[in-house]
Amino acid sequence: MLENQLHCQLLGWSLTTAEITYRMPDHRNLLQSYVWQEYDLAPRFPRLVRFLDFWTENLDGPLAEVRVAHKKLIGPAELRKVDAQWRLH
Repeated sequence: MLENQLHCQLLGWSLTTAEITYRMPDHRNLLQSYVWQEYDLAPRFPRLVRFLDFWTENLDGPLAEVRVAHKKLIGPAELRKVDAQWRLH
């Protein structure tokens, strides 16, 4: 995990989730799913790419599909105009 998560989020790092679908090593017609989640830097995703390179080089199950989702946790504030104000005593 990153040293200072808030600082990294301010620099553009975001929570990234990848659903990795791969073929079983012994039964290539069967697919298996693996979920990977880490803070990464969009749009290049260097940590995910490094993980997928490791997978390709060291694991027997060949990759079939990788779906990536990410969400910046810190962004501009959502503002809206308030037309009324109520006070309770």
